[in-house]
Formats: sequence, structure tokens, C-alpha cells
Amino acid sequence: MKRNKQTSLKQRHLIAFYNPKSTTAEQYRTIRTNIDFSQVNGDLKTIMVTSPDPAEGKSTTAANIAVVMAQQGKNVLLIDADMRKPTIHYTFRVGNIEGLTTLLTKKTTFEETIKKTDVDNLFVLTSGPIPPNPAELLSSPAMKSFIKHTLTLFDTVVIDTPPVLAVTDAQVLANLCDGTILVVRSGVTEKEAALKAKDLLSKAKAKMLGVVLNGKPVTKTDGYYYYYGE
Repeated sequence: MKRNKQTSLKQRHLIAFYNPKSTTAEQYRTIRTNIDFSQVNGDLKTIMVTSPDPAEGKSTTAANIAVVMAQQGKNVLLIDADMRKPTIHYTFRVGNIEGLTTLLTKKTTFEETIKKTDVDNLFVLTSGPIPPNPAELLSSPAMKSFIKHTLTLFDTVVIDTPPVLAVTDAQVLANLCDGTILVVRSGVTEKEAALKAKDLLSKAKAKMLGVVLNGKPVTKTDGYYYYYGE
């Protein structure tokens, strides 16, 4: 019974893979298309996904964006940089003994740490063990060097980060990425929180791509909308 529940959660979180004909999967493809159109003035190879507060759907959004990009034929790496409350290893049902933290502290190599998924062209880098100093690790020269290295191996890198208003981690990573997507949840995210998160990201020199409105009903299902630009 536990296995069935875990499988059900995995399929719900990766709806773009398990139910590609659904309305929600189509919305993720719309997000992908809008991101493609955003590349007129330059390539968007590193995309950060965050939210103002917890439980707004950023990790699910990041995972599904990575899936639809991989389905386009791109080699994609999804990084779980939420070292405080990581979820990517649950979503893809892979181990988390090693990950970003062990890679940055040179306890494991790149080849040992990257994991293949069931989705063609999609690889994941889980968070690894939760460290005592996430912000320091993410702002380290090792992180900058690692991001630079990934761009020689993958067409697109999607990075899931902690909520903006909770900790400084997302702001630390913002200027390392070519674009940032802010995820908000319908009926949950307060307008003031969304505006404050956007302001903090702007101050961190984030290149805002737009906002994903998560959880707004579309006919009889929950869907995702993408608001392009600022």
C-alpha cells in the first residue's frame, strides 16, 4: 500500500511525464514555449525556479519544466539546490546519500553524483545530506565553477531553490542564472509576499522571466498559468 501511495505521488508530481495529454501538462509546455521565446536576446541555459514561501509548488513546477524541456530533445539537468527541504529525490525516487552538497565539498565526483531518470535526456542532481551552511555553499567559488562545468555538458540546467522570503539562498543563486521563474499559488500566496519576493530577486540582479500561477482550476482540473514578463 505504501508503494502504491508513493507511485501515485510520483505520478502526480511528474504529470508532464505520466499524463502528457492532460491540461496541466499542456500548461507546462506553454511555459516551455514562453521560455523559448524569451531567448530572442540570448540563450537561457540556466533557469532558477523559486517561490515567495513554502508549499506553493516550486519544486513540482521545476521538475515538470525539466521534463517538458527534455521531451523537446534537450539534454537537461535538474538540480535540487533546496538544501533545507529537498524533495527532488522523492519525486524521482532516487537516492540522496550523495548530491550537490557532497559534490561541492569534493566528497564525490560529478560522475558519481549525477543520476539518470526514467525520462529520456533528463538527469537529476539531488541535494545530498543537509549541510549546516547552505547559503555559504551556494555562494562559494565551487558552486560557480560547478554551474560553469554543467553548461559544457547540458543544453539546459533547471535549479530548484528554497523560497525567497524564508532564506537568502535563492538571492545568492539568482545572479548565477540566466533567468528566474517565480511560482505563486492561487488562493494561498498573498500579493504583498509576491511583490516582496520579486523586489528581493530584483535587488539580487535576477533576470525575471515571469510568474507561474499554480493551482488555479481549469475546468475540472488544477492547472498552471504562465504570466510572461514582469
